[in-house]
Amino acid sequence: MKTKARVIAFYLPQYHPIPENDAWWGKGFTEWTNVGKAKALFKGHYQPRVPADLGYYDLRVPETRKAQADMARAYGVEGFIYWHYWFGNGKRLIERPFNEVLASGEPDFPFSLAWANETWKGFAHGMTNRNILIEQKYPGIADYTAHFYEVLPAFKDKRYITINNRPLFMIYKPLEPEVKVFMETWQKLALENGLERIYFVGHAIDAKIKVKDILANGFDAANSTRLFNYTLNHRTFGQKVYNRLNRVFRNVPLAYPYKTVSKYFITPEEDSLEKVFPTIIPGWDHTARSGREGLVLTNSTPAYFEKHVKGVVDIVDAKKSENKIIFLKSWNEWAEGNYMEPDLRWGKKYLEVLKKHIVK
Repeated sequence: MKTKARVIAFYLPQYHPIPENDAWWGKGFTEWTNVGKAKALFKGHYQPRVPADLGYYDLRVPETRKAQADMARAYGVEGFIYWHYWFGNGKRLIERPFNEVLASGEPDFPFSLAWANETWKGFAHGMTNRNILIEQKYPGIADYTAHFYEVLPAFKDKRYITINNRPLFMIYKPLEPEVKVFMETWQKLALENGLERIYFVGHAIDAKIKVKDILANGFDAANSTRLFNYTLNHRTFGQKVYNRLNRVFRNVPLAYPYKTVSKYFITPEEDSLEKVFPTIIPGWDHTARSGREGLVLTNSTPAYFEKHVKGVVDIVDAKKSENKIIFLKSWNEWAEGNYMEPDLRWGKKYLEVLKKHIVK
């Protein structure tokens, strides 16, 4: 299948129970627990969100992983970039789905890894306080070396996604103080193990993180994900006051039209740069995890999504072939209202829009 750009979709491996989640949230907890208990919090709020074709799946099931890959491939997605959790001192979480994909050789679908180097705490993980669940640590070169050798079999797998023959590895928080030492260690180890170095991409989800700072920190490229660009930089004073009063007196979460906010997902002067890879965002609704503290993008429709997709594709069209790369956030972040998998309301319409503008 020929495409206008390489589309790589973020993939959440949270859909299976682990002992830590059992202890924190209750026996059998998975991401579906939050999705299933979500409720509409204001008029017109699209909740709960119910999966259609793939159902409430368990990622320990190989047939589910194959069905996801087959669907993604059919609609122009090149591969998945799995969120990868290494908290330091060898501590990993929710690694089983990717480990089984790696060990089994199935599905035969490209993949890469994105290190979610973030402490788990606060409302982002469904808490009503700011207590730490698990802390992200940077113990030093010995730990970075162990981490590298844990990931090396993936790098050497024929399915691993490369850019300029180098394995793609994304870092969620690219400006953490230890990240530069981490990357230097991995580049040295890559050369020692027969790789053409690692292709490091820094993730910029916060509008306060500048792509120039990511590139200056030693990254090969930056992934611009301006989900909060509008709320941080483009709301008027009147909107801020209105939103605050709405939350205090009506207990309504922050809510903005997807039609408006999506215009700010792209910044042409940065996203047109060769080493900046933009992001397609189908929607956002964090209330399944954080309740009334969450942010909601209302009235996301395939028609508004199509305008956004077209804008992103147009941005990368003028770039060199090796830099025609787009990240898709996300394939299956259901509790964030941020997914491409079919639901009962829209079915495959979002996927059809993607295919229309990506596949030649």
